[in-house]
Amino acid sequence: MGRVPHIAPEVTNCNAPDTGNMEVLELFGTEEHRQTYLRPLLAGEIASAFAMTEPAVAYSDATNVQLRMDRDGDGYVLNGRKWFASNALHPLCTVLIVMGKTDVDAPVHRQQSMMVVPLDTPGVTVLRGLSLFGYLDREGHAELLFEDVRVPATALLAGEGDGFMISQARLGPGRIHHAMRAIGMAERALDLLIKRAQQRVTFGERIANRSNIQDWIAEARIEIEMIRLLTLKTAWLMDTVGNKAARTEIAAIKVAAPEVAARIIDRAIQVHGGAGFTDEFPLAQFYANARVLRIVDGPDEVHKRTIARVELRRIDPSWGRVAAV
Repeated sequence: MGRVPHIAPEVTNCNAPDTGNMEVLELFGTEEHRQTYLRPLLAGEIASAFAMTEPAVAYSDATNVQLRMDRDGDGYVLNGRKWFASNALHPLCTVLIVMGKTDVDAPVHRQQSMMVVPLDTPGVTVLRGLSLFGYLDREGHAELLFEDVRVPATALLAGEGDGFMISQARLGPGRIHHAMRAIGMAERALDLLIKRAQQRVTFGERIANRSNIQDWIAEARIEIEMIRLLTLKTAWLMDTVGNKAARTEIAAIKVAAPEVAARIIDRAIQVHGGAGFTDEFPLAQFYANARVLRIVDGPDEVHKRTIARVELRRIDPSWGRVAAV
């Protein structure tokens, strides 16, 4: 019999689906969408999931989505497979926001659309929940199958071909949530590191008295405050000038926050010794979560590419837009 994954009661959903979906419904939904789904989401009466990632293609490029959304009369028929649909196993999950391809012949960033799909629509099957490093999120990261799923044209968010645009609008705020969770994990890991170092004695002296441990503590506090301030700046920019103008900062915190958190968690594990690997402490779970955050909502490499392009064009606005000599 295979190993039964540990169910982690404290795991926070990787994609913060409801907050992101609420924003999508507010910005791009119809009045019917808001009344039917947004209001009960805000009231906590239902839950939602976001279905964008697919197992067969590299999802770091959102234009890769393959799930078909074919127009048929007064509606659409959906066929395809999704996974990492966070929150889809929540007992109150009622609705999905699904990204798929409506026009394969359109310009590459206009081929995709997003639709509101009730979870109980015939043809929607929840195949399984996916574990992350052996941990099962209590709300689930589900694999979903869409087989001849028929939805009305009114399920469309914004307009046909607006899916890529909506995805970028949604994922920006989501990256703020990721950074906030990374900061929280780093703070908790630092607290645990300090307490353990103050309690444990090696070679006749408390671990906290060792100079390298004190260096780790000081460096952790410096790094946490750095990413906290960068995250606050990013949130402020999003509020004042919008996601597009804050794209460098959004990308930066998505890279920096999990990296800092992982380093601090790793050192906390080191101070805990073998206990740090176990579920006696939350550090192993934190370590897994921090590593996952380097992939979800875009891997580090994609965000670094975004930052580099902005910086290159800051010096040469034509860079990358003309053929290199």
